[in-house]
Order: sequence, then structure tokens, then C-alpha cells
Amino acid sequence: MVRDGIYYFLGFAVAGIFVAATLSPGYAIPFFVLAAFCGWFFRDPERPLPAGPFVLSPADGLVVAVVPEEGRTRISIFLNIFDVHVNRAPISGIITDITYQKGLFLVASREDATARNEQNFFTIRASDGTTIMFSQIAGLIARRIVCYKKIGDFVQAGERVGLIKFGSRVDVFLGPEWHLQVKPGMRVSAGSSVLAQRAGEVVLQDELPATAVVKEAAWQTS
Repeated sequence: MVRDGIYYFLGFAVAGIFVAATLSPGYAIPFFVLAAFCGWFFRDPERPLPAGPFVLSPADGLVVAVVPEEGRTRISIFLNIFDVHVNRAPISGIITDITYQKGLFLVASREDATARNEQNFFTIRASDGTTIMFSQIAGLIARRIVCYKKIGDFVQAGERVGLIKFGSRVDVFLGPEWHLQVKPGMRVSAGSSVLAQRAGEVVLQDELPATAVVKEAAWQTS
């Protein structure tokens, strides 16, 4: 469980104990249910990390858009309330910029959430000069974006970089040097699913770990 989750869990659990002791155990049940939910929601499982010329998914969720934009391709990943909400670095490199943008709290699966919602932009530069941007986007329920890193930090691909609370979205912006491995409707897992492979590099399918293969999924909204 991430640290933020511990605070929520303990808060609701202590409230439940207090209500049970002062009023009735029956009145405390909602607090214990909320404590259990927070313990589950803020889970942070370990993941096997594929090694290679890959862009790894920075988030768990459903790919809702793969859109060309100004010479780049945007991959949008929607996280519903049941997904793990810890975000990970898509590539290894130096964080050259982190920019916070105020905005709205539209449903994160909407296309215009990319431009209009509150979000936090990361820019990572790899050792070969490749630069990738991705953004943590708040949603209708998510009202808090947490960033663990600062400009100048070096991150490994798959390293934890932040958290978005209670439903959200992550956008990844890739240049033409990347060959996409996903399409809308696929589910991906942070740190273990491959979003893209460097164009021109040959990677045999049997060299990819099973966790790097994304799965088809039904459309989900919240």
C-alpha cells in the first residue's frame, strides 16, 4: 500500500473504532468498509519490468485513444476506480521538466480532458537524446495528483513516479521513432505492458515477457 493509502486507512479505521466504542458497532460498519476500500484502492503491487527498446505503460487502465498530434502520437489510458493508480516512468532517463497545469475535472475518458483537465506533465530525456512526455490527468472523482519526483531526478523505466487518487487518466506522447504496440480497447498494466518499440529495432516475440502483452477489454467508463 502506498503511504497516502495508509493515512486514509488509519483515519477511517480509527473513526470506526471511536464510533463503535461511543455509539454502536453497527454505526461503525461504514467506516470499516471505507477503511478496507482505501487499503485495496491504494495497493502497489510489484511488477516484472521488460528490458529492451520499449516504452512501458505509465499506468494501469484502458487505452481509450491513439491519436496523431503535431508530429507525435498521443496514447490515452483511462484508469477507473478499480485500477491501480500508482504511475511509473515509461522510459529510463533524466526528468527535464515537470509542469503543473490547473484545469477542470471532466470525466477523464472524454477526449477533451487532454486539454481542459487539471494535470501534471513530465518530460523524460533518455541517454540517447530521445524525449518522451506524459501527463497525469485528474478526472471527475480524482481531485489530487501526487508527484514523487523533481526536475533533475534520474528514473529507471518502470520506476514509481506518482499517484492519481480515485479515477483518472494518463496521456503519453511519442515521436515518430516509436512503433506502436497498442490500440484503443486494449488494457495495459503500469511498468509491465509495452506501449511502443523503437522503430527499426528487432525484438523477437518470444523475448517479451508474458506481462508485456496487452489484452483486449470491453469499453469502460465512470
